[in-house]
Amino acid sequence: MKAIYKAFCAGLACCGMAVTLTSCEKSFDNFIDVEPQGVISEDLAMSQPDEMVTAAYAKLGDDWYTYPFNLWPYADVSSDDAMKGGSGTTDTNYHPVEVWSTLTASTPDHMDELWYHFYCSISRCNRALVSLEQYGDSKLGAEVKKIREGEVRFLRAHFYFKLIQMWYQVPWVDEEVYKNHTEEQTPNNEFTHEELMGKVIEDLEFAYNVLPEEGPGQTGRAHKVAAAAYLAKCYLTMAWGDGYEAQTGVSHINQEYMKKVLDYTAVVERSGYGYMEDFGDIFLPEYKNQQESIFAVQHSDYQDDNTLYGRANWSNMLNGCWGMWSCGWDFHKPTQNLVNAFKTKDGLPMFDDYNKETVYPVNGVPTAQKWDPRLFHTVGMPTFPYKYEAQYTMTKDNSRTPNTYGYYTSLKEVPQRSKGETYDNPWQAFAMNDYVLRYTDVMLMRAEAMIETGDLNGAMRIINDIRQRAKNSVGKHIGYAADQCEIKLYPNSYFQNRETARRCLQWERRLEMAMESDRYFSLRRWGIASKTLNEFFEKEKDVVYEGQTYAQYYKDAHYSTGKNEYFPLPYIQLYYVPGLYTQNKGYN
Repeated sequence: MKAIYKAFCAGLACCGMAVTLTSCEKSFDNFIDVEPQGVISEDLAMSQPDEMVTAAYAKLGDDWYTYPFNLWPYADVSSDDAMKGGSGTTDTNYHPVEVWSTLTASTPDHMDELWYHFYCSISRCNRALVSLEQYGDSKLGAEVKKIREGEVRFLRAHFYFKLIQMWYQVPWVDEEVYKNHTEEQTPNNEFTHEELMGKVIEDLEFAYNVLPEEGPGQTGRAHKVAAAAYLAKCYLTMAWGDGYEAQTGVSHINQEYMKKVLDYTAVVERSGYGYMEDFGDIFLPEYKNQQESIFAVQHSDYQDDNTLYGRANWSNMLNGCWGMWSCGWDFHKPTQNLVNAFKTKDGLPMFDDYNKETVYPVNGVPTAQKWDPRLFHTVGMPTFPYKYEAQYTMTKDNSRTPNTYGYYTSLKEVPQRSKGETYDNPWQAFAMNDYVLRYTDVMLMRAEAMIETGDLNGAMRIINDIRQRAKNSVGKHIGYAADQCEIKLYPNSYFQNRETARRCLQWERRLEMAMESDRYFSLRRWGIASKTLNEFFEKEKDVVYEGQTYAQYYKDAHYSTGKNEYFPLPYIQLYYVPGLYTQNKGYN
């Protein structure tokens, strides 16, 4: 506190005010030491461990479009699934993410906000753990204290996994660092990438060992099955290598980690979670927290929770369709490459030929080209009902800048138009949960590990179960596209060798998880990001929809191995304590 008011006094002196340092200290000493009003004291807060745990949970959905915790710009826009969208390439600062070639430590500056808010979230977790250590036994009892500690360590692992996904090596700030006030002495290279992942796993294993199965009234809380699913995700990420292509891919697979994936996904498979009958229901708010949802960030409408604005999902606030919503800003736009990937021939994917010709379905005009039904649940297209509602049929006018970003729109993160926004002036937001882990995602992890450990028949069973669900997902919501859909299960011949089976799995993950903040991280995990993205840039820059050329900015795009696999540490973070953090390679 002395430093604060001495600096303030120095500032007054510079302004020519004739005040001595001594008199300044006397003048301000009492003022500075007054207990602040209208806020809770730290001592009182720390003495309420259950409330501190709630505060840690509250950070799950405490994000914004410039720092979305679901990472849609860094996982989708950075991939071949999505373009940024908006009014043009300068609308928000995410454009470098979609072309990679102009990505620097200061551009986009949104990265600094994301880093900062992730560490704010971790700070709440650390404070909750200290509060539980000091007051948990007396206020909650030993059993509940242990469960709450497991929940908080699950949350901390979640935030750290996101940080490591983005930045490879980050400072590990835990409750001991918090208690010792050594945050500004903690470098980001104290631990290797694998050691950091080991610390995330340690938190999740603790959670797995102490948390109960999810029970009544526990919606939104961490539980044993969620911890198992997250452990599987961590081990699968590590099983392929460290993410840099020189050390990643089929030649670097760690079989022991793959076996861990099988162990933990088996826990999920035996649980009460399962597939929704219709693919479209997964992305309607009235079905949130159903059997597909293992762990999700909870959002609500003001009518549900009796608050002014509800607990809206602000991370996706820009992603509504232009002219369809009162504040639809038309971001997060599907690519033509993604649409083409849904093509089928004789009901099966067109692995080699899917992107040779640009085509798109037109409502009521079926052609010989057929499509996987999941296209019509994932991508909004002109002539088709928007999110299944004919009274809100899309037209080409529902694109904000078609000459830059084309005519498609994303469907999964929005409710049906008739349900309206949670908040709509001057922004918009929806009461849509954000999936962290859903059942099909985890089963695809299991199938991936099965392929890499030699159980090709087991992988085929899972993948065909998912395709069967897609096949069944026509009549309820997209009957208008029934004559444009054709999908069949993979025959045994597709799973006679690991290479073909792997291709099926990777294709299925793309179609199933499209526009769900997964794609880039999967490409990186498999070690194929550079090949996939550079081929995508070359083709997509010439895409045409009904005579309209768009996406020409991809002519300047390029993905560089040994650099772009991870994002650069934000410049501002490097600046705060010079020399403390080491920048990721390639960005110096």
